[in-house]
Amino acid sequence: MGNGLAGDWRGMVVLVAGVTWEGNRLGAQHIAERLTRYAPVLYVDPPRTPLSTLRKPWMAQSHQEPRLRLLQDRLARLTVVVPPAKTRPGMRTVATASFRHQVRRAVRALGGDVAAVVQVPPHFPVLGTLGERVSVHLASDDFVAGAQLNDVAVRWVRGREREVSRRADRVVAVSPVLEEKWRALGHDPVLMTNGCDYDLFAGTDTAVPAPEVTLRRPVAGFIGTLNERTDADLLEAVAEAGHSVLLVGPRSEAAPHAALDRIFARPNVQWVGPKRHHEVPSYLRHVDVGLVPYTDSPFNRASFPLKVLDYLSAGLPVVANDLPSVRWLGTDLTELTTGRQAFADAVARALATPRDEALVARRRAFAAQHSWDRRVEQLAGVLGLTAPGTAGGQDAAEGPGAPAGASGRGA
Repeated sequence: MGNGLAGDWRGMVVLVAGVTWEGNRLGAQHIAERLTRYAPVLYVDPPRTPLSTLRKPWMAQSHQEPRLRLLQDRLARLTVVVPPAKTRPGMRTVATASFRHQVRRAVRALGGDVAAVVQVPPHFPVLGTLGERVSVHLASDDFVAGAQLNDVAVRWVRGREREVSRRADRVVAVSPVLEEKWRALGHDPVLMTNGCDYDLFAGTDTAVPAPEVTLRRPVAGFIGTLNERTDADLLEAVAEAGHSVLLVGPRSEAAPHAALDRIFARPNVQWVGPKRHHEVPSYLRHVDVGLVPYTDSPFNRASFPLKVLDYLSAGLPVVANDLPSVRWLGTDLTELTTGRQAFADAVARALATPRDEALVARRRAFAAQHSWDRRVEQLAGVLGLTAPGTAGGQDAAEGPGAPAGASGRGA
């Protein structure tokens, strides 16, 4: 693995992500881009195998590109390929060793030192292996609760989580449920919820409407992956009530296919498939209320849906399941519901309410307080980083509303 990547890579942050760079646009990509204001960043894709492209053909192009490449100034990406069956007994140790070796090799190729490692999924721990000054676990999900969703052994994931707990100097949790979980594991976690791409979605009203959308207004819209976490029964209840429903996003292999097929077959429902992140505002131009229909599961209760704040950035009312993270926002700008009929009734009320420009402005002002820019200011404080030209120190890096005291492990 040669160098050839321009720039000064001293004091880099290595971000070990849970999603490939070209995958669904989640928190890791937003964080990586914005962290480059504070330090150069090496974004590490989750390890794949030579067989990964058979199940996920969209990976093929990146599989053929140089493993280490520059995405933009101060942001590099590493694609790691490990032996097949990486999560199976007997291969986990081999895959972990290979993963660590390739990350170390990339750091050497860049020619810099590592200020911090931020690890998201715990499955293949890198914390403490790169000579970093700060080791941080970004707890984006309850990975133990999600083990069955990913077809991996719960016992193994729990063991890896404990290893990450021992290695991490600090833990950053993206939801109140995860904050409590990691406190019980002996840490003093920093609560840093997911943010929103405010600048993109606040421009929804001026985006060119997507011409393929043919639904009659008003429209209830869902933006995101249709998978086993999606409560298709809630979507079906909205469609059964006769409302137009727009679905934007990919459909995973583990999705409730029979239920979704019934929904897609309805004349008042349109599924347009996956779209690029920057295209989403054109689809939200057709939407009058944003939907967050999650199943009531331990994994979902520990999550923080990005779409809630994205909808509010677009000025839309939001109807969501009563999830702890949405309740934590503490705003009357989202309507929380429990049960099929309550969800459908809340959507009906939102669709029947005329657009109120003052309320639209309130929603956007609220979302602006939770932008990814502010979240990354907070994370930079945890990592001990400051942007050029700032006063320096943690206080300068913490944005409004950031939890006081970015402390690490408890005694």
